[in-house]
Amino acid sequence: MNAVLVINADLGPLHRVTVAHAIRMLCRRVAEVHEAVPDRLIGVFPLPRVVRLVRYVVTRWRYTTGPAWSRSGVLHRDDRRCGYCAGPAATVDHVLPRSRGGRNTWTNTVAACVACNQAKGDRTPAEAGMRLRTTPRTPSWSSMTQR
Repeated sequence: MNAVLVINADLGPLHRVTVAHAIRMLCRRVAEVHEAVPDRLIGVFPLPRVVRLVRYVVTRWRYTTGPAWSRSGVLHRDDRRCGYCAGPAATVDHVLPRSRGGRNTWTNTVAACVACNQAKGDRTPAEAGMRLRTTPRTPSWSSMTQR
C-alpha cells in the first residue's frame, strides 16, 4: 500500500497522500481514520486506507477553472501519445509556434514524439502538412486526478 485516500468531512474525495503523510495528519488531529487495514498498526494508529478530515475544506476553486498548464499535464491529458502519429510522446509541441506568439496554454499544446516535433519545426500543422488527431482542449479537474 503506497497511498491513502483523503476524503473531506462531507465524505467527498480530495486527493491521495503517502502513508507517512496520513500518519502525520492523524498525529496533528486534522484527520481521523475512516477505513483501515485489518490487524495492521503503525505505532498506536491502525494502518489507514482512507482518512477523513475533521473539518470541511472548501474546494470550490477546483471547479471554477481547470488546472494550471504544465508539460506533465499535457502529456497526461494526451496519454503520452503523439498528437500527430499516435506514437509514444516524450515532448510537448506548440500548435502555433512560440516564435509566432503561441503561448503555453492547454489549447495550443499537444504531446508529440521527437520525430514529429522536429518534422513540424517552427511551422503550423497546416504549413508542415501534418494533421492533428484530436483538437487540444482544457482538461477538467476530474480527468487530471484519474490515474
